[in-house]
Amino acid sequence: MITGSTLRDAFISAANSIANHRKQVDALNVFPVPDGDTGTNMSMTLGAALVELSALSDDVECGEVAQVVAQALLWGARGNSGVILSLLFRGFAKGLQGKKEIGSQDLVVALENGVESAYKAVMKPTEGTILTVARVSAQRAAEALAERPELTPVQLWQEVVEQARKTLDETPEMLPVLKKAGVVDAGGKGYLVILEGMYQVLSGGAVIQPAKAEGEAPTEIPDERNAAGEYEGEITFTYCTEFIVMKEQGKSDPAALRQYLESIGDSVVVVEDDDIIKCHVHTDNPGNALQKGLENGGLTKIKIENMREQHASRRKEAAGKKPVNFPYKVVDPSREYGFVAVAAGKGIQALFKDLGVDNVVNGGQTMNPSTDNILEAIHGTPAKTVIVLPNNKNIIMAAEQAVRLADRGVYVLPTKTIPQGLAAMLAFDPEASLADNQLAMVKAIEKVSTGLVTFAARDSSFDGHKIKKDEILALENGKISFVEKDVNKALLKLAKSMVKKDSTFVTLLYGEGVDPKQVEELEETLRQRLPDGVELAVINGGQPVYYYILGVE
Repeated sequence: MITGSTLRDAFISAANSIANHRKQVDALNVFPVPDGDTGTNMSMTLGAALVELSALSDDVECGEVAQVVAQALLWGARGNSGVILSLLFRGFAKGLQGKKEIGSQDLVVALENGVESAYKAVMKPTEGTILTVARVSAQRAAEALAERPELTPVQLWQEVVEQARKTLDETPEMLPVLKKAGVVDAGGKGYLVILEGMYQVLSGGAVIQPAKAEGEAPTEIPDERNAAGEYEGEITFTYCTEFIVMKEQGKSDPAALRQYLESIGDSVVVVEDDDIIKCHVHTDNPGNALQKGLENGGLTKIKIENMREQHASRRKEAAGKKPVNFPYKVVDPSREYGFVAVAAGKGIQALFKDLGVDNVVNGGQTMNPSTDNILEAIHGTPAKTVIVLPNNKNIIMAAEQAVRLADRGVYVLPTKTIPQGLAAMLAFDPEASLADNQLAMVKAIEKVSTGLVTFAARDSSFDGHKIKKDEILALENGKISFVEKDVNKALLKLAKSMVKKDSTFVTLLYGEGVDPKQVEELEETLRQRLPDGVELAVINGGQPVYYYILGVE
């Protein structure tokens, strides 16, 4: 059996291991643009549990250790890889709930729960990623135990590690972009490093220590956490209702569905893509919500929970625990709507403030904020409903984790770039309903094209481009368009490609270190080349990483 103290030390070992290997994992990213890299995100996410783990006594139970890790990772998750890692260990903790020690069957259940949790949260899982490595290795644990029931948990963990290693080696065959780049999946590699770090302790070895050469420790979360604060608020509606509508052409009307749900409850979140509409509402009439959903298509993934019952149960569980305060100030709502945006660069941050954003979280490429960072900004916004603009695809999942943790309504607008975020803010109408604003802001996002001029973080080959470190990269809507030697030539060439006959407005944000005199010359040339009627705004964004950010509407 695995004891609680051994599991505690195994997680500490894993956190140190991924911190020591973070640069190695970062280097596997197939996209050569500087990013909030996978190894760094996973290291900071798991590192968020170190403080709590170190405080646990030797007589701690396995269920408590797993719960401590799950809670810390949920709050500290950074980037998509960090959020997925937190989901894996959240499910793992659920499988070990109430367990003093871990037997082989307990381990199988915990691993399977982790995979189930992660797959449920990711709407369109991509095979050949961390999800595949976790799923196949968990399946191997179940198969191995069925084949040899006498296996100990440690022997079973060895099977998991070996299968994870084998599956990781196969990821290039599952995902063409990996094969083209000649690397395995970065998230899968990070997960393997974590499993290996745990196995060293589980098999009787010493806890892996932080590498002195790294020069930095994983980010820590505050020592004090509000153990009961999540259960102190008053519940207005009884049932937390969630479901997914399978969209049918000519039948689905997300805006009308959103308006109806708002009329029967609160905490409404309606998110759509090409195939589905995902809905969340707190209401006293879940049947009515489901009936309205059926008018838009078939239903799946239906979940209805009695929040008053859960609230009473969790308050009872929290009773007797030492009450502590939130690690940040919580502002009472005083108006209907508020905004939180994620952005880097003083100029860009000031621009969002001018457009009505209450709190700007410093972050973006190379520095993905955690769920806790975003939640702090939400709670510091004096509004009943807070609209969050992540402005980066790698921050959306971390922002979505804050929805269920916040003490007020939160809607995450899926903005993937700074120009999309700015366009969304310009489309907001304080006199309109939340549903109408959501629709208008999403439409505004869809009309924006984003161009980026940056540098290659490493030698690479991508989509036929031979790229050398520090060469200038031009990206159009997230994809590499071409490679250049000169920054300004790259910008002019990119603008020529992006600006169309029906374009009306162009925004140019120049970054830190860019010579303002060169920008003046560039602006003059750009104005001469733009079609008649196209407006141009040039702003000192001060952003890191990108020399230029170009928004075309």
